[in-house]
Amino acid sequence: MSMTRKKTAAGESTAISRDGTEIAFEESGSGPQVILVSSALADRSDARKLAGLLAERFTVINYDRRGRGASSDGAAYAVEREIEDIAALIEHAGGSASLFGSSSGAVLALRAAAAGLKVDRLALYEPPFAVADADFGPPAGFADRIDRLLAEGKRSEAVKAFMVEAQGMPAPLVAMMRLMPGVWSNLKGLAHTLAYDIAVMGDTQQGKPLSPDPWSAAKAPTLVLTGSKSPAGFQRAAQALAEVLPEADHRTLRGLNHGAVVMAPKKIAPDLVEFLRG
Repeated sequence: MSMTRKKTAAGESTAISRDGTEIAFEESGSGPQVILVSSALADRSDARKLAGLLAERFTVINYDRRGRGASSDGAAYAVEREIEDIAALIEHAGGSASLFGSSSGAVLALRAAAAGLKVDRLALYEPPFAVADADFGPPAGFADRIDRLLAEGKRSEAVKAFMVEAQGMPAPLVAMMRLMPGVWSNLKGLAHTLAYDIAVMGDTQQGKPLSPDPWSAAKAPTLVLTGSKSPAGFQRAAQALAEVLPEADHRTLRGLNHGAVVMAPKKIAPDLVEFLRG
């Protein structure tokens, strides 16, 4: 059983997960409960603008995943612990809630629904499955390489490797980001959680058809969103996922790319509101 206690920061609360990890979150708005699940190298600040838009119609819980922001971390990581974190937030919400996740956060939200949590509706933005040979995915042995870099304290190198080799960002763009001290410092601070998102993705980025197991166990009505400017692999992944889920639709949003949750929340919010209202 989890508990929730208020913290001193304005608008911030903490849910206590099953293993005792403190999960910090901001709660805003009123109406049906919606929990926002962040992507790799992100904390709740990435979705703060989107949370504000959704709070006009929903009670929005925007949280820091374990090991990020104001949340604490457990002694040993397992994807099951992150699912328990979401369970604690759902308990705080009254026993059920809708989930919205982006990128690897979408896959975590999907895993939570498939694990049997009481999810009312499930909205996912560009889960980064690689379901065909042509689709982009990290190279073989990538997880071990990230673990080695982190063990050696090479956090900056781990972030760069993830961006270039797992996300497909051009190396010159990453080099420019490294010249922005505030931005790069924040990314380095989250570097240890790269292993968490790699574990969340599991074996889903190997260019193989998406298996129904375990995803088909997610029974909640689901909307899978993609941006029209994103690589075609995201469209294939979304369509493949919609086909294996019991009740799902795929919708492409014009003019958006993989960073839309941060860069264009006003263009995502209307479709989310329409879907989450049922």
